[in-house]
Amino acid sequence: QVQLVESGGGLVQAGGSLRLSCAASGTIVSINAMGWYRQAPGKQRELVARITNGGYINYADSVKGRFTITRDSAKDTVYLQMSSLKPEDTAVYYCNADARPLYISEYKTYWGQGTQVTVSS
Repeated sequence: QVQLVESGGGLVQAGGSLRLSCAASGTIVSINAMGWYRQAPGKQRELVARITNGGYINYADSVKGRFTITRDSAKDTVYLQMSSLKPEDTAVYYCNADARPLYISEYKTYWGQGTQVTVSS
């Protein structure tokens, strides 16, 4: 019903930048919030950044001042601009959306397949 497709991951040196994109598709009535999570090997998945319909944004403390989340509601797309990358940012990054698909009366949480970000020292 709702698919999320991420792009933009890759290998970058410490101090470099990457931009992730996530486009939602399907029979979507509305999307409440979109965000990015990440999971490093041996660690739990954690919130990186999230943006709501009303424009409220929250970031993990570890990325504040370095990452910027933006959203194009007309395109159902969310972006994550990552700068000053550190080796500890290495993880699989997952897109997340709270969306209401057609014929469903409630919002559900959807996940993308993940994109690898590797930061070398």
